[in-house]
Amino acid sequence: MVERIAASEMACASAALADAAGLVTQIDFARAGIVTPQMEAVAAAEGRDPDVIRVAVAAGRIAIPANIHHESLAPEGVGETLDGVPLSTKVNVNLGISGDLADEALEWEKVDVALELGADAIMDLSNSGKTRAFRRRLIEKSPAMIGTVPMYDAIGYLEKALIAITPEDFLEVVRAHAEDGVDFVTIHAGMNRRVIESFKETGRLTNIVSRGGSLIFAWMEATGRENPFYEHYDEVLAILHEHDVCISLGDAMRPGSGYDATDAAQIAELIEIGKLTRRAWDAGVQVMVEGPGHMALDEIAANMKLQKRLCHEAPFYVLGPLVTDIAPGYDHITAAIGGAVAAMSGADFLCYVTPAEHLRLPDANDVREGLVATKIAAHAADIAKGVPGARDRDNRMSDARRRVAWEEMFGLALDPDRARSIFESAPPSTEGTCTMCGKMCAMKTVNDIMEGLTVDLDAH
Repeated sequence: MVERIAASEMACASAALADAAGLVTQIDFARAGIVTPQMEAVAAAEGRDPDVIRVAVAAGRIAIPANIHHESLAPEGVGETLDGVPLSTKVNVNLGISGDLADEALEWEKVDVALELGADAIMDLSNSGKTRAFRRRLIEKSPAMIGTVPMYDAIGYLEKALIAITPEDFLEVVRAHAEDGVDFVTIHAGMNRRVIESFKETGRLTNIVSRGGSLIFAWMEATGRENPFYEHYDEVLAILHEHDVCISLGDAMRPGSGYDATDAAQIAELIEIGKLTRRAWDAGVQVMVEGPGHMALDEIAANMKLQKRLCHEAPFYVLGPLVTDIAPGYDHITAAIGGAVAAMSGADFLCYVTPAEHLRLPDANDVREGLVATKIAAHAADIAKGVPGARDRDNRMSDARRRVAWEEMFGLALDPDRARSIFESAPPSTEGTCTMCGKMCAMKTVNDIMEGLTVDLDAH
């Protein structure tokens, strides 16, 4: 018998169950046969049975990142059901305060764009100064999932040089992010000494391009110690379990060029991440696994299958992948191409890439361009892989186009403001048409004939 808890009763019920049986996380409740309000919300959004969602959460096939302190959250599910039916592909926006461009107002402008266009998640990658106030306000405001990389925040939060930071210090930063209400954290725990040995032996064209991974690598090389997040992984999991933070196992060895894709270092780390995935599930912590990176188009599908196999079908979160390395200024397009193929082939979550990638910190317009491109990729993949209901909006758009119903078309567009702006920038001479075809509008001509109206063939 599956028990369903109303949202209004969740706080009291969660506290009682936590006291009685240690149930805190979504995976705890799922394994206990309890459908939470978060699972109900995901089921409603995806058009699935709530117990189907619960069973998949219990097995680790679906993650619902939902920190117990994130009260404004509209829960989202990432992954697929046990019978292999995928949830809709989710999309993440990266933003955050940079040391070279520490403009908090600009970051809030980006947040507004991300929420306006329906980003499923926002990762706060702030890496300069005291970032906690910004992070807390973001969590308070955002219905989207919030993710962070605690490693980015360590130097500013602790006010210490990298070499002086201890493993206990790193754990303190993870704890601070969890207490603030972050729904998922990227932890680069898979890059241990074995993986670094493989990296050094085989070599790379672009070495390590993960910012967090490079900092951990530098710390390990300077101290001669093991990766602190690997060495103290059980303690990390205990912190995350206490607040129901989903661990996003970061790929420090993701390829930063097509040349390095699917190499020994990437696969060695992925093997370690597979082991860490099991340990997290055993500790009652939800898991997502992060993936490449840069990769030729014909390698993407195989990489998605390899990741799912090695990481026990855990939800997969990919950056791009970027399918060519020669398009700076247009990398939102190279990433959207790769993202569509990745999601069609099994990826569950796409991290956007903006036109500013490899060039500078993105501005609000870059965020808009990158997010829309990635949402197009995600939606195209959802249609291709048969996500239930994915084509419904397209069908409504096609019907509106047949009827030349412009307001309906704008309302169905991924970016309504952009569509309206382009349409209104060149007013047509024939009412109801656009300047592409004008009087020769195929839709209007056929509609008029079908409705028995007279058509001026000379005008055509």
